Amino acid sequence: MSDLPITEQENERSRGLDTLTIEDTLALINDEDHGVPTAVRRQLPIIAQAVEGIVGRLRRGGRLIYVGTGTSGRLGVLDASECPPTYGVPAELVQGLIAGGYDACHRAVEASEDDHDAGASDLATRGVTAADAVIGIAASGRTPYTVGAVEHARALGAFTVAIACVPGSAITLAAEVAIVPVVGPEVVAGSTRMKAGTAQKLVLNMISTTAMIQLGYVRGNRMTNMRARNSKLQARAVRILQSETGLDDAAATSALEAAGGDVATAVVMIRTGCAREAAGEALLRASGVIERAIASLCD
Repeated sequence: MSDLPITEQENERSRGLDTLTIEDTLALINDEDHGVPTAVRRQLPIIAQAVEGIVGRLRRGGRLIYVGTGTSGRLGVLDASECPPTYGVPAELVQGLIAGGYDACHRAVEASEDDHDAGASDLATRGVTAADAVIGIAASGRTPYTVGAVEHARALGAFTVAIACVPGSAITLAAEVAIVPVVGPEVVAGSTRMKAGTAQKLVLNMISTTAMIQLGYVRGNRMTNMRARNSKLQARAVRILQSETGLDDAAATSALEAAGGDVATAVVMIRTGCAREAAGEALLRASGVIERAIASLCD
């Protein structure tokens, strides 16, 4: 038992899991989950190092690429897919690479995770270079596919980060920066979609959110670069525009329409008095950063 990574060991507190009532099962799971944020908090200085390295690469035109298998891979794909609608960034800026391809997002493709060379090959297909940042996500820290990808990326000079839940594992040794929230054995032995997956999701949220803030895609605490593509988001966009400019509801709605539904364009138009085309061009030159676009038009 002691030779097993902690993510595979049996949890002493849940040995009688199958004999518990529904309420007691839920309480046990909830009790175990309480320790996850604390484990993540212990890693904050290391997460900060990771964000600094990632932001440095992104500011110089690089990309952030998540790599993983199974639950870990799905979490990476999820986080990457939410960056464009939330922050208005290009889809290629943050990417998720999962063993077995995107089909593995909705069905298990377990065998693919055992191929060390496939991780490197799939990352090479994405054209990874020293300009990029690569995060390998593996609860056990020993998944061959993900370890191979991280080793390949680091050999090229890319900034590499590992997110694992086992100290001293292969991926933590392969990466430049290792984030290791140790959450202990799972309630269901080996089911790392539970506490380990929750810890990984928390860390990914922190990394991508803080990176986007540092890059200028958030003003105050507002998603000023979000894409308003449904009625809920359109209403949110109007509220953001009101907060940014002091316009009333009707005026903010009209301004958003004049900007083609794009909040950032609307803010630049209002703040500078320029036309939609000029605002769009300024934002393009400023990589979508509103303040830089406004400054370029006011020079």
